[in-house]
Amino acid sequence: MNPIVIATNNPHKIKEIHEILNGAFEVKGLKDIGCTEELPETTGTIPGNAVQKAQYVFDHYGVDCFAEDTGLEIDALNGAPGVDTAHYAGPERDALANMDLVLRQLSGREDRSARFRTVIALFLGGKLHTFEGVAEGRIAKTRSGQDGFGYDPIFMPNGYEQTFAELSSDIKNAISHRGRAMEKLKAFLTKDD
Repeated sequence: MNPIVIATNNPHKIKEIHEILNGAFEVKGLKDIGCTEELPETTGTIPGNAVQKAQYVFDHYGVDCFAEDTGLEIDALNGAPGVDTAHYAGPERDALANMDLVLRQLSGREDRSARFRTVIALFLGGKLHTFEGVAEGRIAKTRSGQDGFGYDPIFMPNGYEQTFAELSSDIKNAISHRGRAMEKLKAFLTKDD
């Protein structure tokens, strides 16, 4: 199989995707194909942004690729930060500022239910395919754990008393939103093997 490009330069996402796919595919980041520009994310929806990014790479670089977009949806905040997850506290995309803003907004609230939603858009041979993964959970009252990235130190998946940042990468990848979407992508890519 030809290598497949993931439409990101985020080293944390690339590492996590390599771990989830467990060597089943050669995955390259945008830098590997010479793409250094910021990809558009202007649709206002998680699925729309995933498709927009994958379409951009396919159209401009002519390679099979997939893009993912992820949002944290908090019930007490009417689904926010949602599509604005990465830059919730501002354009700097500062993970600590994002988590602090969420924790302040939830201060004193009983309902801390939330979910991570990932949508993967795959352009393969010019055809679009999408895959979704969801991890239900709740927002912790304080940050906890050193692993992971983004909101991992405040997100506690259902069935666990630890945050994503406290769980081993094997456990997190097996139950996470991204892991579930990637498993669907992997199954699709290997169905004819």
